[in-house]
Amino acid sequence: MELAKFGSQICHVDLSQETVESKAAPEEWVRQYIGGRGLGVRYVLEAGASVDPLGPENPLCFINGPLSGSELNMSGRWACVTKSPLTGTVTDSHQGGWTAARARWAGFDGIIFSGKANRPVYAFLEDGEVSIRDASEVWGKDVHETVQFFRDRYGEKNLSVCTIGRAGESLSRFAAWVNEDDRAFGRGGTGAVGGSKNLKAIVIRAKRKKSSAGRQTDYDVVRKDALSAIRDEAHITSPKKGGLSVYGTNVLMNVTNTIGALGTKNSQLTSFGEKAEGISGEFVTDNLLTGNPTCHACPVACKKEVEIKEGAYKGLKMESIEYESSWALGANCDNGDIGSIAKLIDQCNDYGLDPIELGGVFSAYMEASEKGYVEGPGLNWGDQEAMVALTEKIASRDGIGDILAEGATRTAAHFGHAELAMAVKGQAIPAYDPRGIKGMGLGYATSNRGACHLRGYTAAAELGVLDMGLDPVEWRGKGDLLKTFQDLAAFADSLDLCKFSSFAEDADLYARQYAAAVGVDFTMEDVMIAGERVYNLERHYNNLAGFREGSDTLPKRFTEEPSTFGGSEGHVSELSDMLTEYYKARGWNEGVVPDSKLESLGII
Repeated sequence: MELAKFGSQICHVDLSQETVESKAAPEEWVRQYIGGRGLGVRYVLEAGASVDPLGPENPLCFINGPLSGSELNMSGRWACVTKSPLTGTVTDSHQGGWTAARARWAGFDGIIFSGKANRPVYAFLEDGEVSIRDASEVWGKDVHETVQFFRDRYGEKNLSVCTIGRAGESLSRFAAWVNEDDRAFGRGGTGAVGGSKNLKAIVIRAKRKKSSAGRQTDYDVVRKDALSAIRDEAHITSPKKGGLSVYGTNVLMNVTNTIGALGTKNSQLTSFGEKAEGISGEFVTDNLLTGNPTCHACPVACKKEVEIKEGAYKGLKMESIEYESSWALGANCDNGDIGSIAKLIDQCNDYGLDPIELGGVFSAYMEASEKGYVEGPGLNWGDQEAMVALTEKIASRDGIGDILAEGATRTAAHFGHAELAMAVKGQAIPAYDPRGIKGMGLGYATSNRGACHLRGYTAAAELGVLDMGLDPVEWRGKGDLLKTFQDLAAFADSLDLCKFSSFAEDADLYARQYAAAVGVDFTMEDVMIAGERVYNLERHYNNLAGFREGSDTLPKRFTEEPSTFGGSEGHVSELSDMLTEYYKARGWNEGVVPDSKLESLGII
């Protein structure tokens, strides 16, 4: 059974009226914005940039890419796109596992929710049909219990469940959607948008279906070429060099720590010292590993199932200890206990919370407590027991949790010291200190969804994952580099391929896969133009939402307080100089897209 032509089955659900209408995406939108992230942003723009993120008029878009669910490698992802209640920007987040593939096999290129249901509901997708069903029995349940409920009802075979937990129901601004494999739409508070609509879950039942290709011969060849590129790239799969397949994403912990780019104690320090080893990918693999699950069509298997062997959380089994999460709840909070980090990540998966933002909240609260800005006991550095207890309070908005559920920026402002939030545009930074990896600092500042490492992962070049010979503490040239990486990432997110594909695949391989799948002529130059168009569309939305000149910033800690360790010691981020270079490369006026640029890209 073949899949429908991409974009022909976008399901629009009005939750207020409980009506369902399926209609094709405008052909011009699909041509310009590809799918996934790009097409989702175009739908969000259609609703207007002034909507209340938690209001019924804000669309919540789950959009596949044209490669999602296909036989092409690393194609098991889809995008959730909406206006973020955390940042006020447009946001997109991507989820792995098998949910995207099953949505496609069920006959859907996307499903867009608007309005607000008058009771808790879930959407059930099967055989090209969507039904809105009562979710009263699972409202109040967390992710793992909700997943099991639907497995009991519909059977585990061929079933995917994407759901919010109590954090989404309580409208935590950094609530996430999580699926049965503990893969999350993590960043931006998309789970809160679901909660605001009384939308508890998307349940999909579908058997595997073979994808149709516009040019089958080319499709078969490029699939093999992409797989060869992935397998030939040592940083991804080689046991000898310790790639993602061996140690998972947490392979970066020791590397980043050594060069003085691992923010510690809310980035007051730039190294976790010897304690970094105990929370690293090497330690986890050597001591805690129990399995290597993978996503649809992925030969990498970067996820690492673990079991805690000792301590307060002995016996805890969980899906994976990722680098960003391990840093956010570890070094960032002066917590070197891998067992408690695993427990906190497991709570995030179950309650539906973004662990990066949670770490940013804790570290801001800890520093505010340390400096006497908090009345009462506050939160001490590395207090594992208190962090676990507070995570539950945050998910339920109980007591102090009601404040912390607002995110790092609002938490720091609540205590009268906004400067303690290591955040950009309201979103907490990930695990790369801008003083030790200069391109990442520029990436945080110019990210369209708030601080983010995935908009343009310059660290791949700066840490040597890509052999480009770049010095991580050199700022010159990072503006041009970042633009290229951002545009390529925007295209990959629109396909929707895993970001790790970019460690092995280039614009030419992306172009060939897209061309073969959809049956059009497409070049690497077309890839970069399409990516640039998506990035400018997002920036245009943000400009309309009020993010204009002066919005691309970093916390002063990174531009004024020198690094404390190793290869970055004495460095600050030269953000102003990098922005000048970057804006020139983009053709923007101090962060604002001029009409001439929008016209040249066909956006207006």
